Amino acid sequence: MRVIRKYANRRLYDTEQSRYVTLEDLRGLILDEVPFRVEDAKSGEDLTRTILLSIIIEQEQADGDAQVFSNDLLAQFIRVYDMTQPLPLSRYLEQGTKLMLEQQQRVQDQWQQAIRHTPLEFMRELAEENMKFWQKTINQADSSDEDDKGSGKP
Repeated sequence: MRVIRKYANRRLYDTEQSRYVTLEDLRGLILDEVPFRVEDAKSGEDLTRTILLSIIIEQEQADGDAQVFSNDLLAQFIRVYDMTQPLPLSRYLEQGTKLMLEQQQRVQDQWQQAIRHTPLEFMRELAEENMKFWQKTINQADSSDEDDKGSGKP
């Protein structure tokens, strides 16, 4: 895993390439699926989440047409943090995003291979995959809830 050090002057240093990098450089690593960890140069504290959030903020501000998070959605996220028992939102967002990206890739692959099924058949298959995914996710959540009840957790 590539280690990026963040110094007090806010500069980021890529220890593998021995050079300073920008948030845009780190965004490139993400797009290339290169795993990295950002740590505080002095304390060694893991700052990866903070840097990832900074990259998202930059992305949201860079192009008004490409905004992913509406004001309403961001307000709802803030409300989740204030709940007595926060929802397992992270898992659902991760799984939903993963599904969406996989399906986008599948659609692109289908177009590149030329359509071998009718569009209706393709949509049926996509709907079946969606259903299987969400049934699996809900079953995992239900079994997790059952484990919590069995352990005496509220």
